[in-house]
Amino acid sequence: MRVVLDTNIFISAILGGRLGVIIDEWRAGKFKLIITEEIAREYLDVINRPKFKIPQIEILTTTEYLLQNAEFVTPVEEILVIVADATDNKFLEAADAGNVNFIVSGDHHVLELGSFREIPILTAKEFIDLLNAL
Repeated sequence: MRVVLDTNIFISAILGGRLGVIIDEWRAGKFKLIITEEIAREYLDVINRPKFKIPQIEILTTTEYLLQNAEFVTPVEEILVIVADATDNKFLEAADAGNVNFIVSGDHHVLELGSFREIPILTAKEFIDLLNAL
């Protein structure tokens, strides 16, 4: 299964709690994380923000794992579907270029689409339910 995770989902999963299972299942190989260089930069920028108080060792191990195990794709076209927050279009571009099965987001601009080019857009809870069903 190939998946794009919005930054809010990735960071929330790193922080643990009920979304921590997403990172656990990724590391267990239940799905392949598909990202672009732009998404990776955003993940790494946000994970390093002091407000999250993520220990440096966890940032380093997560960064290393991300760079070694996520599949990097290059967008084949510029997508401008989300007008209210154009920066969210990068997740649609990655999904399109990466031939993914799902986009997982907590962002209402993305979620309100419901799907993109026949790729379902799921909430974190819907994705966790899907992972549990496998």
